[in-house]
Amino acid sequence: MRTTIFLLLAVGLMNAAAATTSELSGYVAAEGSVFFNSPLSPEQERHSASLALQPEFYHEWENGSGFLVVPFARLDSADPERTHFDVRELNYLWLADRWELRVGVGKVFWGTTEFVHLVDIVNQTDLVEDIDEEDKLGQPMVHLSIPRDWGIVDMFILPYFRERTFPGRKGRLRFPLVVDTDNAKYESAAEEHRLDFAIRYSHSIGDWDIGIYHFNGTGREPTLLPDSDENGEPVLIPLYEQINQTGVDLQLVAGQWLWKLEALYRTGQADDFFAAVGGFEYTLVGVAGTAMDLGIVAEWAYDDRGDEATTPYENDAMFGFRLTLNDPASSQILAGLMQDMHSSARAISIEASHRIGSNWKATLEAWAFLDAPEDDLFYSFRDDDFVRLGLAYYF
Repeated sequence: MRTTIFLLLAVGLMNAAAATTSELSGYVAAEGSVFFNSPLSPEQERHSASLALQPEFYHEWENGSGFLVVPFARLDSADPERTHFDVRELNYLWLADRWELRVGVGKVFWGTTEFVHLVDIVNQTDLVEDIDEEDKLGQPMVHLSIPRDWGIVDMFILPYFRERTFPGRKGRLRFPLVVDTDNAKYESAAEEHRLDFAIRYSHSIGDWDIGIYHFNGTGREPTLLPDSDENGEPVLIPLYEQINQTGVDLQLVAGQWLWKLEALYRTGQADDFFAAVGGFEYTLVGVAGTAMDLGIVAEWAYDDRGDEATTPYENDAMFGFRLTLNDPASSQILAGLMQDMHSSARAISIEASHRIGSNWKATLEAWAFLDAPEDDLFYSFRDDDFVRLGLAYYF
């Protein structure tokens, strides 16, 4: 991975003078989190604050080829595991008439649904950033994209595996046992150097957007095994298994309705299983004669592993609304309720943002975890209700 980064930097610097377009942008952000309840562990903090920086440097040449660098760093007051640095993107794009080739560290997102991103698998989750699993680590890759009138074929060679990040002993929103990321295990003897492969076909047909893919390699979601660390303390050890996963994502635009579906079938991680999430978003334009738009979201997630599922969403209904004010400050609110259909467990989330002037943006995030029984994965977060406020400067 270090060799790849060095070579890409060298290529970018050698060609920088010939670039027809160059741009430096990004943001620096401060945030503070307040937890309403005392932590379950005396090692954890009641409050936390952090600083984050993500610059973005881009060069583009006359033929459309480009060079992109996006590093990311965070400094956290409470959890040393959340203090981390990552290269989100560092890649060179060769743009030809009938194909595109991107080499380096990149980010790829697959999926359509709002609450659960089921089929997204190329990039590893940066779980110390947020519980919603939307933040991703940069993935070393060779990505060939072939666009045609009948659709787009994307092929990936993934030469290096990124392990998932987890909160440390002092972090909130973690399991009762700390995940020992320093002693991860692999099913493959090649460990993180095992070559992974993926291929995806996507196409838009009228009002339909269709995607189907197959992935072969190291599963991004580890199985957590109980064990002990070098001090004899009980911990969870992540085991990364070899899997095959086939997934599909669909989206249909029908007037003010947006219908969505994600589904997958995975083999190689314990028993084979099927999982799906689907639903709709209906948008009310100009609510009550105002400029505001109100989107109503409803989705259902299913995992046929049932109680053996490694995610909280084995049979859950999710409802929410998205209020877009359409004002000069681009203000919006997204609120959601996730309800387990087999128990009383439910979670409530709120996300809001408001732009201040041309460079500043204020954000709010809040989560509450209610009535989770002891056998529910959300039970670990029963005292972790929190509000997080952020202020970012974009340059």
